[in-house]
Amino acid sequence: MEAIKDWNEAYNNMGSVENGERFLELWPQVAAVFRESVDHQVDIAYGEADRNRFDLFHPEGESKGLFVFVHGGYWLRFEKSFWSHLAKGPLSKGWTVAMPSYTLCPDARISDITREVASAINCAAEKVEGPIVLCGHSAGGHLVTRQICQDTGLYPQTINRVQRVISISGLHDLRPILKIDHNITLSLDEAEAIDESPALLNPVPNIAVDCLVGADELPEFVRQNDLLANIWRGIGVETSSIHLPGKHHFDVIDDLESSEGIVTRLLD
Repeated sequence: MEAIKDWNEAYNNMGSVENGERFLELWPQVAAVFRESVDHQVDIAYGEADRNRFDLFHPEGESKGLFVFVHGGYWLRFEKSFWSHLAKGPLSKGWTVAMPSYTLCPDARISDITREVASAINCAAEKVEGPIVLCGHSAGGHLVTRQICQDTGLYPQTINRVQRVISISGLHDLRPILKIDHNITLSLDEAEAIDESPALLNPVPNIAVDCLVGADELPEFVRQNDLLANIWRGIGVETSSIHLPGKHHFDVIDDLESSEGIVTRLLD
């Protein structure tokens, strides 16, 4: 296998999806329509920073537990209102859904974002009883798997309730990110890249981990997906590695809109 020569191309999702820019317009429109149809609360504060807020979506009937979705965007872009429609599948299964925003780089380092997401999960967990499932896409996949490493910022009473983590197209080894232009803004150094890479850390035991990726995604995202599942399986974690046929980096999350999607069925 040849060494990667162009690291920017290896991690350029927008360039790999035809007309990828259309999703940037589509997501907030669909999310806004969905919010009008469901019982939800917006802008619940979990910290003091401007973006330390999460939205909470309530299912019909009794809640089965807490599902937290953490968005991606290379730790550089987006916020919670882009993704509300992805609560549809978990809500149909009876889960209460929390969707946090967090401070973006360069106003925060990735390690700071990790701590903010932990605070958001802790706060949501205080409001919703029952088991907890964490799910994230792309950089969000990094952020949710990072929460179940042994130096987690989750409270003991929170981590003890986490039963499953679902990383969709997640970035689990951050060392390659040192080689791409985004790092001009991220300001990762090697020490932080190692400290913030779930694949290089020890997980909390007894939490199932599912790694899902679109079969049509960039090879590096497929490799990053399989990497965590393989490494953590080797130290005793129950893991799965699933390649979703015909899916690319931007439509791989569509499964969360359906009660019958592969991702949503993991909540059964």
